[in-house]
Amino acid sequence: MATKTYEFERWAVEQIAGARQRIKSELSKVIIGQDDVIEHLIISVLSGGHCLITGAPGLAKTLLVKSLAQLFHLKFQRIQFTPDLMPADITGTEILQQTDHERRMVFVKGPVFANMILADEINRTPPKTQAALLEAMQEHHVTAVGVCHALNEPFYVFATQNPIEMEGTYPLPEAQLDRFMFNVWIDYLPEDQEVDVVRQTTSVEPKSIEQVFSGEDLLRFHDVVKKVPVAEDIVRYAVRIAAASRPGADNKLDFVNEWVTWGAGLRASQYMVLGAKARALLYGRSHVNFDDIRQLSYPVLRHRILINYRAEAEGVAVTDIVDRLLKSVKESITK
Repeated sequence: MATKTYEFERWAVEQIAGARQRIKSELSKVIIGQDDVIEHLIISVLSGGHCLITGAPGLAKTLLVKSLAQLFHLKFQRIQFTPDLMPADITGTEILQQTDHERRMVFVKGPVFANMILADEINRTPPKTQAALLEAMQEHHVTAVGVCHALNEPFYVFATQNPIEMEGTYPLPEAQLDRFMFNVWIDYLPEDQEVDVVRQTTSVEPKSIEQVFSGEDLLRFHDVVKKVPVAEDIVRYAVRIAAASRPGADNKLDFVNEWVTWGAGLRASQYMVLGAKARALLYGRSHVNFDDIRQLSYPVLRHRILINYRAEAEGVAVTDIVDRLLKSVKESITK
């Protein structure tokens, strides 16, 4: 058994490293550009994490997530979040069913019983409905009338937010945002790539995505990713970046105390290290380096650092805070 396990882990490492270009090639059939966005979503999938995707309408957020599901042969469900959406509309509900011999209550599964969920405009539904999805994200099960129903595995939630229409929205509290591994920003493409998108989307040539891995492979990859070795100095580097983002009397970084209301918690350093392990495998390495942590600091910290009114008045963005954190926290660390 130990030999078979080792052989699979070696196969998994080789397959993950070798699949990077193939994954990009398959997605490029329907998605043009957005290389960093795609890489972060792939890292999230390999790590077993959930993603918050922020971007203006029309930037192919739905198409990207649906294409990922096809790439890994996962059952996909899109849920449009609206102010009148109820928790049962997501999780499912019990109905009375009449048979030839009896009446009985039967649980009808909701759309959350899929492998990959696109929670479209999650900030447009009330907190009670948001909480139902976030509970499923954390526990990987839902409860109806006191009965626990396990969700399908693997299970991922990709939630989108529209940054330009804030009227009638219910922004996620910081404690709930913390459950998302990454906050991935999708921006407009350069002109040449927009031309390619228009040309491709107005043609009649359908393009299909070929499966790269299965859902069962992904479940095993989650364990393989966790086994990637990481040096203590690199773990300490991730911990100190997260800790340095927290304002307080003990923080010697003046810009943090001046501009930040709330900093990143423990999950930030956990996700930086976990994501760095997956990134190392994608780039054909069996170990994590400092650059892996630096590259993932942005999607991990974007939604975990809360800036104050002074920062907004001075035009300081969260990415500016992360830039300065990376310049202030040293890589070579001694106890």
